[in-house]
Formats: sequence, C-alpha cells, structure tokens
Amino acid sequence: MIAKTTTRERHDMADYKNTDEAIELLMRENAQLSGLALATGVLLTQLLQSILKTQLNPQAAATQIMSNAREAIDAFTPETAGERDPIMKARALDALKQFEDQIRSVLRD
Repeated sequence: MIAKTTTRERHDMADYKNTDEAIELLMRENAQLSGLALATGVLLTQLLQSILKTQLNPQAAATQIMSNAREAIDAFTPETAGERDPIMKARALDALKQFEDQIRSVLRD
C-alpha cells in the first residue's frame, strides 16, 4: 500500500526535519510505484507475447496493437492529463517502444 501524506504534512515543509521526512516518504512512494510499474510491464509483455504467438500473422498483430496504443497515448490532452502532459506522453511512448522491442524480439525467435 502506498503511504499517504496528510494536508498538514504537506503544509509543514518549513521545518527541515519534516522536509527530510517528506522527501523520504516521496522516495518510498516512488520506489513502490516503480515496483508496481515493473510488475505491470512484465505481466503485460508476457500476456501480449502469449496472445500474439497464437495469431496467424503475429508481426502484423503486434503492429496493429502498437499503432492503436500510440493513437491512444496521443489522444491524451492537457485537459485530460494535466500540466504534465508532454512529460507523461514522452515517457508513455518510450515505454511503448520498450514493450514493442521486447515483444518483437520474442516473435522473431
């Protein structure tokens, strides 16, 4: 479970100790989210590889899935994604490329 900060903790940053504690909490939350993202990515890659191997033309199916995913990522706008939209989109497209590379390397074997 990801630890949560309270409004009081967020507003109490003037105290050096509380700032260090807040940074430590954020680092712990980031590590937890990174672990969750890693597990999700591994499971997703394994699932897609299994599905694509059953297709008559796995490379074409992979191309279609990746194209649809790119379109979905591009559909996010500042209104739906907030002010972090360009950073989020860039990272999502990088991750998509990583998934694609992993999936295609298995399909070639």
